[in-house]
Amino acid sequence: MKQHLLFLGMTDFQFFLLQYFLPLVLVCSVIEAIYFHVQSKFDWSSMLVSLSDLFGRLLVQYFLPLTLAAPVLYWAESHKLNLLVMDGWLSLLALFFLQDFCYYWMHRASHRVRWFWCNHAVHHSSNELNLSAAYRLGMFGKQMGTLLFFLPLVFLGLSPNVVYEVVTLNLLYQFWLHVTWIPKLGFLEYVLNTPSAHRIHHASNEEYIDANYGGVLIVFDRLFGTYKAEDQAISIQYGLTEPLLSKNPLVVQFFEWKALFLDLRDSRSFKEFFGYVFRPPGWKP
Repeated sequence: MKQHLLFLGMTDFQFFLLQYFLPLVLVCSVIEAIYFHVQSKFDWSSMLVSLSDLFGRLLVQYFLPLTLAAPVLYWAESHKLNLLVMDGWLSLLALFFLQDFCYYWMHRASHRVRWFWCNHAVHHSSNELNLSAAYRLGMFGKQMGTLLFFLPLVFLGLSPNVVYEVVTLNLLYQFWLHVTWIPKLGFLEYVLNTPSAHRIHHASNEEYIDANYGGVLIVFDRLFGTYKAEDQAISIQYGLTEPLLSKNPLVVQFFEWKALFLDLRDSRSFKEFFGYVFRPPGWKP
């Protein structure tokens, strides 16, 4: 089994995550689901949609290991400066901050550029916030070229595979953020992305839209004006501004792609075509 997965392009690190962390993630989400089910507050059909996305994404990644970013990433690798060499704790610290900085802009673009939103909208399609929603990420993020935002890391000396693994670790950190039952965490709210901060990111309330894009850290949101704090007096509504009620995995996976295709079909000029693809979701000429 391992040899077959490695043949398909999976690294030893990715196999380790699949073998040990994936079962842990699933067990934790099931325990939470059972707890809320006892209180009659859990939607099992929504969890099944998230599971279908998770396993569909694994199939896509390992049987279609392609990305639109590949030509640029490998060009950057051939011209890298070799300034970021993993030879000590200072290098690891620099990598930590740099990758989170790149993640912030990638995540922000995933909300503000419709091409990237088409995949990222899947993550926000759940009308509940729970641990199973954390692994509903959309199947085609890697293929669509989101690794372009991590180009500086490749220029500085890391291989594209290492960059991809670092991004995976960033996403693993965010698993525990997708809960409603962990309160604010005091002074940590000023530095880290916390469940409270991430609840705001998943809110569809008008006052909370487009906020808190950070991965591990929240400091870049504070620096670039996208931070919003949770107000206990406001009841958070989760999901999209126009709620997606379907529990059909195919509808959830492709609803935004379908909307984009219809807009592109009706575009009357290259400018409109370009606008529909690269301007924010909801843009109209």
